[in-house]
Amino acid sequence: MNKEIKFKSLNELYKRLYPALNTRKSELVSMGIDVTELDIWNYLKESIWDNNDELNLCDMVSNILTLKDNDIINYLRKKKV
Repeated sequence: MNKEIKFKSLNELYKRLYPALNTRKSELVSMGIDVTELDIWNYLKESIWDNNDELNLCDMVSNILTLKDNDIINYLRKKKV
């Protein structure tokens, strides 16, 4: 039985994904990358998840946990410019 999870808002989805975002942030910070959970969220929301209607929760968690260091570093550099 496949029960689809629906979220009422982006904030609700963010809260559900927060443990994965926090885990990836901790990994990146331990490597010396100054990043927040919100930075990771915004990068994925703008660059990976934008216009993708077929996302499910496990895909989003996978995207968070496998986020490449260089991708977030480049995003943060562009954001500062």
